[in-house]
Amino acid sequence: MNNEVFEALASLEKEKGIPMSYLIEKISNAIAIAIKRDFGGSENTIVEIDPAKNRFYVAVRKNVVEEVEDPETEITLADATKYSKVAHIGGVVEIPLETKQFGRIAAQSAKHVIRQAISEAEKGQIAQKYMDKKYEIISVPILKIDEVKGNATVEIDKTEAILPKSEQVPGEELHEGQRVMVYVVDVLTGGKNPKLMISRSHPGLIKRLFEMHTPEIKDGTVEIKAVSREAGSRTKIAVWSKDENVDAVGACIGPKGSRVSAIVEELGGEKIDVIRYSEQPEELIAAALSPAEVSKVLVDPTGAKACKAIVPDSQLSLAIGNKGQNVRLAARLTGWKIDIGPESQAEQIIEEMETLRRETQEQIDKAVEDLFADEKF
Repeated sequence: MNNEVFEALASLEKEKGIPMSYLIEKISNAIAIAIKRDFGGSENTIVEIDPAKNRFYVAVRKNVVEEVEDPETEITLADATKYSKVAHIGGVVEIPLETKQFGRIAAQSAKHVIRQAISEAEKGQIAQKYMDKKYEIISVPILKIDEVKGNATVEIDKTEAILPKSEQVPGEELHEGQRVMVYVVDVLTGGKNPKLMISRSHPGLIKRLFEMHTPEIKDGTVEIKAVSREAGSRTKIAVWSKDENVDAVGACIGPKGSRVSAIVEELGGEKIDVIRYSEQPEELIAAALSPAEVSKVLVDPTGAKACKAIVPDSQLSLAIGNKGQNVRLAARLTGWKIDIGPESQAEQIIEEMETLRRETQEQIDKAVEDLFADEKF
């Protein structure tokens, strides 16, 4: 080992961001293991690397004894005094190894460790760079399309990533050379190289697109409370304003619908319903069923997160949506089970809910009476 080695370590620290102390520690451990292997398997190996003095010190420790039984770990007093004038029976002496004894081992170990350290550092840097993108959206160029599977290969920071067919917007046709927005769902670091899991169908893409196009969301005035999506068809997003003077829905839609239109265009025409969030379930559910009008929302009195939404007869199909999509998205957005009923059956629905309320109250009253009637109470 010479000055050039330490200069190389310093260069790696500067260019690759790998601390010299980290490399020295790895090299020291590798040399120690090699010395133990080649010099009898002794556990008393010393490897000290001092970059300040550009010096390597390698030695083995042996116990000083009257009669040697194990030459790998023991040494006579006569031989020990060659290395230490204060050597004595029962003591320990350090026997430095000459460069020619460990030089080849050190060089091989250092090369292997440095290669491995560079690989690990680069992998770590890529992983960290990818982690910084997690849950974000990025604009990527499409390099190629797999004609059989339909997967798209995109480029992210000069590295290829796969956008699976299952994560693309249904009905959307992607082309080589086209740039699209993708959402980084996760970063997989378990394999040889870190990999990005990306998507265009994930609800997170909607959230990030609105953050990108709406300054009021960026500065924290408007908050996205919930998103439900069926990619390629329809999305519902519930928003809320911390400032009573700022209209959350209007901010997201933008002047003349410019902001939401830009997002719709990015998604190839996907319909987006922006609704006002409310802490009141009845208000939230009624808004979530947009674009249908809702006359009344009756919450299940049993405490279950279920309700009956009554709509004008002419709005029934709109409230339910094609194949139940509108009510399904509303249920996901609110977290409530929603049943739709027409106004023509409103009296019957209200009576059923009232009967259920009475029965529930009776059950509660009965349970309380039974509790107090218990002699052990």
